[in-house]
Amino acid sequence: MRTSVQLYSVREALAADPRATLTALREQGFEHVEPFGLLDWAERLRPLLPELGLTAPSTHASVIDAEDPARLFGVAAELGVGTVIDPYRDREQWTSVEGVERTADLLNSLADAAQSAGVRIGYHNHEFEVQTDLEGRTGLEVLAAALDPRIVLEVDTFWVAVGGQDPARLLRALGQRVQLAHLKDGPLNRETALQTPIGQGEMDVPAILEAAPWLEYGVIEFDDYTGDVLDGIRQSREALGRLQSNGE
Repeated sequence: MRTSVQLYSVREALAADPRATLTALREQGFEHVEPFGLLDWAERLRPLLPELGLTAPSTHASVIDAEDPARLFGVAAELGVGTVIDPYRDREQWTSVEGVERTADLLNSLADAAQSAGVRIGYHNHEFEVQTDLEGRTGLEVLAAALDPRIVLEVDTFWVAVGGQDPARLLRALGQRVQLAHLKDGPLNRETALQTPIGQGEMDVPAILEAAPWLEYGVIEFDDYTGDVLDGIRQSREALGRLQSNGE
């Protein structure tokens, strides 16, 4: 598993000084980043990523609600992005099997356009996709069963735990449909400002890594952080490196 970082974690610093922020991440040892709002950031990232020795193998961008999906996929391909991940689908869509399958149908309808551009589609969860019991399955499991085989999942392991599910169990159940995971830590509640560096909260990150050894990327993220977020990211990266070394 390679390590990336979701740039939403440093959104304020990135808005103020993209070059300095990306340089700081590169100096910590990151080679990969995961942008958000790709179309808004593409022009600024286009020269900076190669200049700083960074790649963006994945990105968050609204796929289902994109005004021009072909343009979105084309811009992603130009930046070297391999996976365009839809980060959010209204929680109302996750209260029934039919609602989840509608979401799957919408994602499936875009799979050909993504493939034509040389990228693939993914979906990223919050807590509500796993909170409702849908005939003995979570919403993510219902979604996975209905998705085109070309579409992958990025499981946010923290929000799975907040939603009351065991992330390791769910990863095993979903199998290699999951190719990316968001890795974060903290108390298992919605108070995102209380999030901590990996290894300092309630998440069982070793069990997560053991459950899904096939992951392409583990993406470090802070939804919020009360301290110096760049230092929090550094601590998370170092802790994740230790865990991976211990697991070898």
